[in-house]
Amino acid sequence: MTTYELTATDRHFAAFITREAGDVPSWFGVIVSLASNSVGNGNICLNLAALAGKDILLDGTELRLPHLETVQAALAASSVVGTPGEFKPLVLDGDGRLYLYRYWQYEADLERIIQEKARAEVITLDEALLGTGVLRYFPDSTEGVTNWQKIAALAAVRKKFCVISGGPGTGKTSTVVKILALLLEQAGDNNLRIALAAPTGKAAARLKESIRFMKSSLNCSVLLKARIPEDVTTIHRLLGVRAGSVRFRHSGDNLLPHDVVIIDEASMVALPLMAKLVVALKRDARFILLGDRDQLASVEAGAVLGDICGGGRQEPFSGKFAEFVARLTGDILPVGGATTDECVLADSLVVLKKNYRFNTDSSIGAVARAVNGGEGKRALELLRNEQSVGISWLDIPKPDKLKKALAATIIAEYGPYLAAGTAAEALKLFDNFRILTALRQGPRGVAGLNVLVEEILAEKGLIDQYNRWYSGRPVMVTVNDYHLKLFNGDIGIVFPDPEYEGNPRVWFPSPEGGIRSVSPVRLPSHETVYAMTVHKSQGSEFGRVLMILPERDSEALARELIYTGMTRAKNEVDVWADRDVFLGAVSRRIDRKSGLNDALWG
Repeated sequence: MTTYELTATDRHFAAFITREAGDVPSWFGVIVSLASNSVGNGNICLNLAALAGKDILLDGTELRLPHLETVQAALAASSVVGTPGEFKPLVLDGDGRLYLYRYWQYEADLERIIQEKARAEVITLDEALLGTGVLRYFPDSTEGVTNWQKIAALAAVRKKFCVISGGPGTGKTSTVVKILALLLEQAGDNNLRIALAAPTGKAAARLKESIRFMKSSLNCSVLLKARIPEDVTTIHRLLGVRAGSVRFRHSGDNLLPHDVVIIDEASMVALPLMAKLVVALKRDARFILLGDRDQLASVEAGAVLGDICGGGRQEPFSGKFAEFVARLTGDILPVGGATTDECVLADSLVVLKKNYRFNTDSSIGAVARAVNGGEGKRALELLRNEQSVGISWLDIPKPDKLKKALAATIIAEYGPYLAAGTAAEALKLFDNFRILTALRQGPRGVAGLNVLVEEILAEKGLIDQYNRWYSGRPVMVTVNDYHLKLFNGDIGIVFPDPEYEGNPRVWFPSPEGGIRSVSPVRLPSHETVYAMTVHKSQGSEFGRVLMILPERDSEALARELIYTGMTRAKNEVDVWADRDVFLGAVSRRIDRKSGLNDALWG
């Protein structure tokens, strides 16, 4: 029996809609409240087939809902429920999905624009120039082995819409730098307006740093390198935030001026923001998404990247695209049948397979692949194998034993950054280690773990726990502050500032490079961040990760969470968990309800 807990918003919305509907069955309001609740839990719609005719536990009360035909008939007959395209509070589609109108519109806009761009091909390509450029930027090739970065570059140049998916270390950023070079070569003397963006300030800063590093070694002229942009912004800043409004300056009525828009860490982008972004694109603008389709979906509603990638499928390419690739490079691609030629997204999705960080001998890579494939016992076997390098397992200690178990690791990993002589050194050393958890509350959640870490460090005399702004305190911003250019997820370190008589300031990496400081009294909403949720860690990299799971299983634990947490580490991962909880999580996928996958892939 599925349990639902309604919020006050769910109840008020259902009461309002029921009053507007007039004469409806007694269970009508329950269905409406569940539609609202579904969005609050990350779904785009309510799947009626999964509920109708079944018993549910709603706010502690057992209810049996009518059969699907009865529910659909009553909804369709109501004045407040429309079919797709009708302007009514709720929308019921032909597959039994019930949407709040706004979310149906978001999904419809995104699907329509992606289809339009995926159908559009660039017909004015200089193939000779492109072929020469591709061979120059992707010189390494092994006979019989496809260089998927090269295929991704060709797809991005040929198509108006392209998704490049791959795990950490597969070279998404280096590929996109080469794509920019190829596009600029095709543009010649014409001005090509390019926008680079990411969901968070942290992810934007990482992309900027990566592009600056990658283009320095690019095999092209100095003039072309200078034309490759390094500025990366957040999606909110790209669209133009309006104070006190959920609307942006750029929209369907005021389009973005850019010819190319590239979004990194696309798995973190929720449906409402992605829909607002695509609506603001010029019709002929290229739209390129980078991300890992196997990572956690956005905190808010939707699993947009996963849906766009077809839920993990890898379609063969069309014969037309395969001929194009063979003509330019000689590579032979897998080709599908007539259905592939009819699927407009077949040539717009390229998955990078070779991992340059985790090679075939990497223990972290092996566990991540096992987790991603749902092979929980295999992943557990690798973690417990004493011969494995860079990974380890510990049966989760009881709450009263957790502090003692953590102490040695905390002192060893956080001690060096607390002994740093400068704020810049402290920021760099702090990213060598992080505790990741699935929960915010509880002894194994963010709140409890941060308290334990501070107690351990204070007992060793490394921090002054009773001084709120003690030197070395790590803080994470939890809201966007556009005046200070601080964004949700940005991490800073408290450190004395000689220019302010040694008073504490909070130091952050600067978007322009280097570091900058902010007065503690001006700091927007924030929290201490020795430990953080796996969700908040997306877009980050740490030398070593300690992932602590709760002692009880829950639907919130899934393989995407385990995979995302483990792949934040560059060198070492420790997992502290209960065996059955870990196996349960790996066996489970996050299933967010929407119609986008079906609409795009058929």
